[in-house]
Amino acid sequence: MCAPSLMSGVREELSRRRFLGLLGASAAVAAAPARAAGQGGPVRLPQGFRDTYDLTHTLSSGTPVYPAFRPFEAVERFTIARDGFGCSDLTFNEHTGTHIDAPIHFVDGQATVDRLPPDRFFAPLAVVSIVARVDRDPDATLTVDDLLAWEKQHGRLPPGAFVAMDSGWDARIGDAGRFLNADAGGTLHSPGFSGEAARFLVEERDIVGVGVDTISLDPGSAQAPLMAHLTLLGAGKYGLELMANLGIVPPSGAMVIIGAPKHLEGTGGPVRVYAVA
Repeated sequence: MCAPSLMSGVREELSRRRFLGLLGASAAVAAAPARAAGQGGPVRLPQGFRDTYDLTHTLSSGTPVYPAFRPFEAVERFTIARDGFGCSDLTFNEHTGTHIDAPIHFVDGQATVDRLPPDRFFAPLAVVSIVARVDRDPDATLTVDDLLAWEKQHGRLPPGAFVAMDSGWDARIGDAGRFLNADAGGTLHSPGFSGEAARFLVEERDIVGVGVDTISLDPGSAQAPLMAHLTLLGAGKYGLELMANLGIVPPSGAMVIIGAPKHLEGTGGPVRVYAVA
């Protein structure tokens, strides 16, 4: 523990941004020995950061959920006025709101959410936009060509990358009907990863996981088997669904930070997701 006078001097000498920059660089150095020892994990960005982005939707009873699931519910149990403290009971499915799909969600024998290594929740972020195509076709998918076009502009996906699809779908979050976009027969229509793109990422690139701003890693209209889920989760990767604000994050050069749940044998759960750049 440093003396208060010393800490005061440090704060006066360093600006907030420079302090954060030094902190980020120190974390990268500290992480290096663990990777050298064979623990693996994504490559950390060596510099600090200037900008932060919240990639998480606020969870409420109006948050769209997959049709088989119950909506989020919060019931007030204690109040400060009556009890001296506030507390509510929360009821939700694991796959509600901005949430993680652990590999076990679709594939027996794969990791539960509590067994995912923590270093996988800090990763170089690659945001691949398909917004222009989705404006014309809500069933559009992120393809291998989209990934190669991103690499042509930004360079090869870095080791341990997290790849997010930006389709602009998060703008619909306030209207569950528009977000799910079901037709008269109940089929959902929303973008997702193609099976070929998922296979390319697990076989040809080194990623920790992928994310979407829609209800599912697969396009909403996809029929079983859901190839993006099966391919990615079957390879031990995780997925994030209902991400927010991907359209304002730099397409490359940022880092994603995921506050994942850690309940025993969980298949997933709501997350808090940030990007820093």
